[in-house]
Amino acid sequence: MRLDFLENSFKRVFQREHEHRFFAPGRINLIGEHTDYNGGNVFPLAITYGTYALVAKRNDRMIRFMSLNFEELGVLENSLDSLSFDPAADWTNYPKGVTKFFIENGHAIDHGFDVLYYGDIPNGAGLSSSASIEMATGVLLQRLFNLTIERIEMIKVCKMVENEYIGVHSGIMDQFAIGMGKKGHAIWLNCDTLEYEYAPVELEEEQIVIMNTNKRRQLASSKYNERRNECEEALKRIQQNIPVRSLGEVTPEKFEEIKSVINDELLIKRAAHVIYENARTEKALNYLKAGDLLAVGELMNDSHRSLKNDFEVTGKELDTLVEFAWKQTGVIGARMTGAGFGGCAIAIVKTSSIPSFIENVGAHYFKECGLKATFYTARVGDGAHEMKKNA
Repeated sequence: MRLDFLENSFKRVFQREHEHRFFAPGRINLIGEHTDYNGGNVFPLAITYGTYALVAKRNDRMIRFMSLNFEELGVLENSLDSLSFDPAADWTNYPKGVTKFFIENGHAIDHGFDVLYYGDIPNGAGLSSSASIEMATGVLLQRLFNLTIERIEMIKVCKMVENEYIGVHSGIMDQFAIGMGKKGHAIWLNCDTLEYEYAPVELEEEQIVIMNTNKRRQLASSKYNERRNECEEALKRIQQNIPVRSLGEVTPEKFEEIKSVINDELLIKRAAHVIYENARTEKALNYLKAGDLLAVGELMNDSHRSLKNDFEVTGKELDTLVEFAWKQTGVIGARMTGAGFGGCAIAIVKTSSIPSFIENVGAHYFKECGLKATFYTARVGDGAHEMKKNA
């Protein structure tokens, strides 16, 4: 995105110059799927697609919001004295919620502001555009009002906005990855304790390719709740034999010893995915630190097989993309990412092979599924930050 276009757009919309500009990335999860709500680990990274925000403080208590992604809605106005959730406020509920929760957490926001947003996150690609808007708002409020707020606290506030204001019961991974992202690194994160560690993602001759199935995820929410319930039931049965708080605390070795106590083949499969997937995040951390990208690729492939066979959340579209991707020249590894039942898959692909990869996988997918997949290449970028004037 050309920054001069955003700057000129701000001036056109608000008839004044902006004071600061910010960027908050989107994110993908390299490995560790459906582990977060089971007390396990995830392994996300920030990407170079994301949300831009340009802002200038006002002298009154009015906030004026504008998004170049929703230009047809025009400028939406809101007073600092009226920040309740409003369905009619559309996308502005995200920045409104962040502003409201900052104030409720004791941060002094005593003036309104004009803010222009633009996101280049592909629509519906599952790269967490809502958390990107939230974190962009968080860093702009911090700078605009000179607030003292630790980044982890900001991440927790933005998660509360998603859960309690917007009403989406998501975990902390999205805001954490977007807030704590580091160029050239993935983040190994324990979602329970928020213990984390950076691991280098050295993609010298490779890139991450995001593959969007463009299939509407009609089953995702109902099946998500179903899987959560199945995991909780498996845990209850395990807890009758060993003292653990979550499936994330069970090692693969211990699971093989005691899995018969679950006494239900379906529940055993669900628990097996979570426990082995959690172990894969630990292995991925060690392999990345050792610079062994091929081994990480194999873990990605194993993750997809487990999500297909044990957790059963992939579906024809994701399997078609991923399994044909495995057969292509230059592919290090590929897997679905996100909740499943549509949405996206990711692959690590040799840069020189990307054009043929996109052509071959796209043609095969259309032939098998009758849908056109969309492909994006992504680099590993920094977390939410102010963009300096010379950026």
